[in-house]
Amino acid sequence: MTDTEMRIAQLISTGVAFAMLAVSWRWRALGRIAFVVLFAWAAQVNFRTAFGAPEVYLEYASLAWSPWYRDFILGPFARHITPIVATIAVGQAAIAVGVSLAGRAARLGLIGAVVFLVAIAPLGIGSGFPATVIMALAALKLLDAPCATTLWHEAAAWLRIAAGRITVSH
Repeated sequence: MTDTEMRIAQLISTGVAFAMLAVSWRWRALGRIAFVVLFAWAAQVNFRTAFGAPEVYLEYASLAWSPWYRDFILGPFARHITPIVATIAVGQAAIAVGVSLAGRAARLGLIGAVVFLVAIAPLGIGSGFPATVIMALAALKLLDAPCATTLWHEAAAWLRIAAGRITVSH
């Protein structure tokens, strides 16, 4: 990826992050859906890449702001890319599932999202920074109210409402 392509991707991810923050502020269920989609997408991309082309993750070393991250990527991580990234992908999938649920599971999923997004921020542009921090703020905003129902329950309610609005003429 060229520098220009990385900057464009960074601008797009930052725009998406601001949209997620706005949605999480105004429409909580839609904000939760955005996190489910984000983490489910990331999980499958990371899982497939971990087994198909694990060496691409080494490119993040040169983008990292933190010397500790750079040393970790080029050291222990480089020797165990597939199992580490596959484990990260499982964690991302767990976050997606957790956020889609209700109560404590949803809160744990959102906390997991915040921790993950803040933890990858030192990867700099490689993590889409500052998008990760903005998305973490969106997840924190979702944490300030209880998640009383699952997203599946919410979707069923929306479908019932939509079905009630549809009239069939004979």
